[in-house]
Amino acid sequence: MDSTLEKIYAISAGELQQYQKMVMLGSGQHGPCFVSGRGVRLTDINGKSYIDCTAQGWALLLGHANEEIRQVVYEQMGRLGHLNQNSGSLPRFALAKRLLELAPAGFDRVLFTVGGSAAIEAAMKIAVKNVPQGRKFITLEDGYHGTSLTTGAGSWIATQCAGRFTGFHSFAGITNDLFLRVPNPYLYRWRGDAEDCIDFCLQSLTDTLARRINGQAAALIVEPLQASGGQIPLPQRYLQGLRQICDCFGCLLIFDELQTYCRIGDYFASQKYGLQPDMICLGKSLGAGLPIAAVLLRQGLEGFGPLGEDVHTFGNNSLAQVAGLKQLDMIERDNVLENVNLVGEYLAAGLARLQKQYAHIGDIRQAGLHIGVEFVVDAATKEPDIVFAQTVKQIALQLGLILGEAGYRMNVLKIKPPLIISRAEADEVLVLLEQALQLALAQAGRQS
Repeated sequence: MDSTLEKIYAISAGELQQYQKMVMLGSGQHGPCFVSGRGVRLTDINGKSYIDCTAQGWALLLGHANEEIRQVVYEQMGRLGHLNQNSGSLPRFALAKRLLELAPAGFDRVLFTVGGSAAIEAAMKIAVKNVPQGRKFITLEDGYHGTSLTTGAGSWIATQCAGRFTGFHSFAGITNDLFLRVPNPYLYRWRGDAEDCIDFCLQSLTDTLARRINGQAAALIVEPLQASGGQIPLPQRYLQGLRQICDCFGCLLIFDELQTYCRIGDYFASQKYGLQPDMICLGKSLGAGLPIAAVLLRQGLEGFGPLGEDVHTFGNNSLAQVAGLKQLDMIERDNVLENVNLVGEYLAAGLARLQKQYAHIGDIRQAGLHIGVEFVVDAATKEPDIVFAQTVKQIALQLGLILGEAGYRMNVLKIKPPLIISRAEADEVLVLLEQALQLALAQAGRQS
């Protein structure tokens, strides 16, 4: 082992508390300290093993410590690592070409950047260039597009939807007013026919563009599946309706696919649902765990020019580019998307069986390996049960199962493992989850 790594991994569990005081987190609190991983599993500093159903921020499609990804990054580092944004780069050319080949027809350029918020902001800039009179952007209720000063204002974190203001309220004095929100089709929470909910939401967008906004809207920014807002898949008819309304009002349609890329069971959600947005933003898992994001542009849109309209020191990361390409090669070679759909459906079926036994499982939402489990006090009233959901999450962690949670909807737990998870590993997830449910019920003094 390299001497620097020897020093790092010589830090003992007893020293962690002192080290933690030196690190400021942007969100949450210090959890288990992981020292190794392989596939869907992680091991902490005390030797405890976990099944990771978060893929660490949903970023590791092929799991932890993938040997082929490690090797390709090592070989590239022996050639080139960092390059300036305007330097020619074969890995960047190759990844752009591959993404355009996989994307829905009609896209012809890719901008690479440093992260998801930067990708959304770049898409907003491009929208304004192409809709010169555009003064506002539309997002959906429960939408999440980042925490930068720009994108945070278009995300749920800038509102009181949690019943109170969250951390972003610290910046209320300088939060922009670029965004208007429209209702989202959260079918589980709609009291009535699902088709009526879709119609209502589409009409609300139409009315907003026609009556509630001064001047022209530059773009509508949409996650095809609202992940942070509650694992809410948007119906296909709704998404197709958005395209029609945007066309009618001269408003661009931007798909935020930072979380749906490959995880939804296809390379792109726009492909899965059969429509073409004007731009697609990618990030998180694009670089197989290395930082990179991208914006795909459709033909006919004016992009950035040479005068410094979107400059980032690390916007041309060749290590992330080769990792992203190798990841796509492996996804295709190993039929990973087929596994996403098969194991996703298998987990959903297992969760449905648990739902019959445990009435506080109110809803199960699954699209590929995007899975959300919503916990309620009572199936009839659908009152959210945050306390029980968080108890299940903490007990599951003690049992060795890492679950995510859905932003301010802390009664929704996420199961979003690496895409390589097997049926046998999915069975382990279901067993551990049921054990956590039983222990949480016992702790709460309830009956299922």
